[in-house]
Amino acid sequence: MEYETIRSAVDAETEISRSRFLTRLERVTTEEEARAVIARVRSEHPRARHHCSAFVLGSDGRIQRSNDDGEPSGTAGAPMLDALTSAGLHDVVAVVTRYFGGVLLGAGGLTRAYRSSVADAVHRAERVRRAIRQEVTVHCSYDVAAQIESEARRRGYSIGQAQYSDRVAQRFAVSRGEIAPFTELVAELSAGAAEFEQGAAEYVDLAG
Repeated sequence: MEYETIRSAVDAETEISRSRFLTRLERVTTEEEARAVIARVRSEHPRARHHCSAFVLGSDGRIQRSNDDGEPSGTAGAPMLDALTSAGLHDVVAVVTRYFGGVLLGAGGLTRAYRSSVADAVHRAERVRRAIRQEVTVHCSYDVAAQIESEARRRGYSIGQAQYSDRVAQRFAVSRGEIAPFTELVAELSAGAAEFEQGAAEYVDLAG
């Protein structure tokens, strides 16, 4: 199962009827991380009236939370959450800090303002797809390692960290259906000299 998240944090700002809306998007994987981001944003803007939030967690997006933080019920957190889910993003938290400008926006105006603030930040974000991949470590000589890495990169395999000693231990992230073709490729390039070690299957960022 694949899903999309953001590659890195995003900040955006908009002004609506003299109120300033500052949006922060960050990538998170747990509720604790999401709440830590919310607390940090709150501490960065102690004079702001509201720090509304929403987050979506998990590859299936099953964990969804939102908070109006003092705005009229349903006018902030829910539209923010809708902006995230409509964009198909998971493992992300949005915090919108509002500096009140003296003009009342009304329920409809607030709903549109909070949703559009998050939607604008989402539009600015660099998105990345994630999928389950099997970690495969290839142990081989230095000259063969360079050939394997070059060909693996050309074919779109995710390349991880390498360790160097008398030989190279290069990590790759391979889909389950590609393990056999990948090992055949490595065996061919190394003339059967490379050794394989399979690790855990986990979600990784996909290249491109």
